[in-house]
Amino acid sequence: MGLTGGIGAGKSAVARRLARRGAVIIDADVLAREVVARGTDGLAEIVATFGAGVLTAGGELDRPALAAQVFGDDAARRTLEKIIHPRVRARTAELIQCAPSDAIVVNDVPLLVETGLAPSYHLVIVVEADRGQRIRRLVETRGMTAEQAEARIAAQAGDADRRRAADVVLTNDATLDALDARIDRLFRERLRPYEENLRTGRSARADRRLHIAAADSSWPEQAARLIARIEHTLPAGHPVSHIGSTAVPGLPAKDIIDLMLAVRTLDEADALAGQLGAAGFPRRSGEWFDNARGMPGKTWPKRLHGGADPGRVVNLHVRVTGSPGWRFALLMRDHLRAVPEARDAYAAAKVRWAAEHHDRYTYADAKEPWFDQEAWAADKWAEATGWQPHG
Repeated sequence: MGLTGGIGAGKSAVARRLARRGAVIIDADVLAREVVARGTDGLAEIVATFGAGVLTAGGELDRPALAAQVFGDDAARRTLEKIIHPRVRARTAELIQCAPSDAIVVNDVPLLVETGLAPSYHLVIVVEADRGQRIRRLVETRGMTAEQAEARIAAQAGDADRRRAADVVLTNDATLDALDARIDRLFRERLRPYEENLRTGRSARADRRLHIAAADSSWPEQAARLIARIEHTLPAGHPVSHIGSTAVPGLPAKDIIDLMLAVRTLDEADALAGQLGAAGFPRRSGEWFDNARGMPGKTWPKRLHGGADPGRVVNLHVRVTGSPGWRFALLMRDHLRAVPEARDAYAAAKVRWAAEHHDRYTYADAKEPWFDQEAWAADKWAEATGWQPHG
């Protein structure tokens, strides 16, 4: 998993606590120093690029001298990153390969968001603290002036950008004991079960008991993170869409993110199953089918994957592009988004069904007649508007 946070937020304290719980910590800052240590090819390339003036008398990298060359110069900074980042990634991969098979590996990366690395992890944890508190910590523990601290904070991604990348936000605004307690609970209830699910190919399941949640404005953001993770894992040309009730703004829903991966054939779906499982989306056993609306007794096969993360229940429907199930999933979503009356009617029906059914499966069966009506209405809407399916 990836661990990040703004300077002064307390990321190092989180890493230390996770290490005490048995996690393997890979510190990107430490590796960034290691790959440009004296005698490395990384240091040789820096000298060849920026000149001998970035070396100390003893032949080590003179970090302040190098910083003076790249500060405020975006081109120079990008050049430096092209030297350091690939070497850090390669060394990280080596360390991950050496970790025990049941390890929880924590990549401590200060600039995780800035470098676009979030989709490469199974989970991203962001440590956050009040800006004023961060400035006080930097002044008291690192000897900065308040102005220097402000400048360092301003040079990094903002809190809103980090939150968009975060599966978990740990707020470090109280005592260290309080922070440690939150970390311990996260480790016990989410990280360890996630690792076990991932290693054994199990997906996390929602409780069978029905619960309809109020519309959550964060659902699309959560879906976007999951989609980025899947698309990072698979070869290009495999679009993933956010579908279902959580994809319709303002619509109450079971707190389950439904996604759809489009494939050319089900054989292709089977070939991708291993990659999806390794990314945290193991295939669910059994045979899965879509109801072919308007064709009684007909069904269309699909594959179904879940999410290994117990903190976020996911259904990943793998459907053949152009199949009735693929089309209906996109059409229903877009119709409910575009026609408030249809959305509101569905919301009211959900309340009625939930009052009659306290089990998710009988609730799903109760919705089938409504879906048949929705299919007819949505088809009429598509014909009238010229709608075409898209992710």
